[in-house]
Amino acid sequence: MTAKRSVIAVVDDDESVRESLPDLLREFGFSARAFASAEEFLSSGCIDEACCLILDIAMPGMSGLELQRELVRRGKTVPIVFITAHTDEELRPRLIEQGAVECLSKPFSDTALLDVLRIVLRPG
Repeated sequence: MTAKRSVIAVVDDDESVRESLPDLLREFGFSARAFASAEEFLSSGCIDEACCLILDIAMPGMSGLELQRELVRRGKTVPIVFITAHTDEELRPRLIEQGAVECLSKPFSDTALLDVLRIVLRPG
């Protein structure tokens, strides 16, 4: 991983998630930035810095799924870990099929998140 792509971007409309998740990521040793919406993320210039995107599915305005499609349309490849408060047995396999690395249900454990990030960010 190059130094340029070294930030984990958190996109979630829930303020408590935007405050707590970046703190947890920093405790794990990662650099993190939080965004309140997909639109805010897209306009931030962080796309090229992000080595991973932790993305809420259901948000006002552009949803997480719409953001994923927009990134594909722009030719931007960044690993996506979806997070959701909605449990739907069919959702996770569908998201993985569409290119997501994982879909974690809120509340998820610190360990579950770290395990996914280790897979996403492993060298080579």
